[in-house]
Amino acid sequence: MKTIYLDYNATTPIAPSVQEAMAPFFTRHYGNPSSHHTLGRACFEAVEDARGQVAALFRADPREVIFTSGGTESNNLALKGTLLAKSPAAGGHLVISAIEHPAVVQPAKFLERLGYGVTIVPCSADGLVDPDDVRKVLRPDTVLVSIMHANNEIGTVQPIREIATMCHQAGVLVHTDAAQTVGKIDTIPDELEVDLLTLAGHKIYGPKGVGALYVRRGVSLEPVLHGADHEFGLRAGTENVPYIVGLGQAAVLGSKAVDGMSQRLCDLRNKLHAALAGAIGPDLVVHGKEADRLPNTLSVSFPGIQGSDLLAQVPEICASTGAACHSEDMSMSATLAAIGTTPELAAGTVRFSFGWYTSEEEVSAAADRLIGAYESLKAAL
Repeated sequence: MKTIYLDYNATTPIAPSVQEAMAPFFTRHYGNPSSHHTLGRACFEAVEDARGQVAALFRADPREVIFTSGGTESNNLALKGTLLAKSPAAGGHLVISAIEHPAVVQPAKFLERLGYGVTIVPCSADGLVDPDDVRKVLRPDTVLVSIMHANNEIGTVQPIREIATMCHQAGVLVHTDAAQTVGKIDTIPDELEVDLLTLAGHKIYGPKGVGALYVRRGVSLEPVLHGADHEFGLRAGTENVPYIVGLGQAAVLGSKAVDGMSQRLCDLRNKLHAALAGAIGPDLVVHGKEADRLPNTLSVSFPGIQGSDLLAQVPEICASTGAACHSEDMSMSATLAAIGTTPELAAGTVRFSFGWYTSEEEVSAAADRLIGAYESLKAAL
């Protein structure tokens, strides 16, 4: 039976043109970018071309783009780099939200163990962070506020610009994890007014294992990895040239995708929701329904059943019962807990996320199979 992939928030397939761009750098162009001979120079230029492509996606200066191994490293560099530049004895303070990805939560906990202050702000039942709640927890020693641009589980888009404007008035830097928004909605650092922004390659049809951190000029970071003086001194390690080239090409595609794909993805999301709601009724709960959401994300709770049992009935459908990073953990996800979801609703939650290669026919087929599986499970109770 043909697989129906509805888990684009977990990872995207590599776009054909990305794969084509990467291929020569596995074979013909194998030099070290730090070498001064012909082979090294070709790779150096390829890295800088990719830096320019990512910078163009962000409408930023190429020197504001730091290549990393992915979203997790970018988040670690943003949080640790900013706070480690300030001694905990001086009272460095970090603010994050209750719905952050573990790649933000865990670095925050690490910094807290080192003696830095960490405050977690709540969100509404629709999964939105109130800028006023952020304002209330700012302290004279607050160094950084890190709020994700959009939530990976329920898709809620945060009021980042409003938060950033308020933080800057207090002299506080702002970071946003934009792994889920680049290529889906407008994600321009200057428009969001953020100082640091995270990009993950495998969320934008690039390869896994590569990402970038936008660092506004003038922002000082302490490197997390120490060694040779790569990436303007912020990220030691020989550049992963094939993957960086792939990220650059993915950025080119992403810059063209926002206007052309957002409405199509929204239509697919609404099509599945309408089909499920029509069969199941008002007891089908949509998480974050009243908030501004990513156009491709639908998180719903099927009443009276386990989401994992539902997906087990339709193995041809690839979806998630939570964030993929902790999908085997049967405890409630931090996001669902933060929005006040009951254990019963959390257990029945499935996230569907759509992408460039999702067809209307696949959505219709998925709806039919999900409805059939749900009715079968309910009948067996």
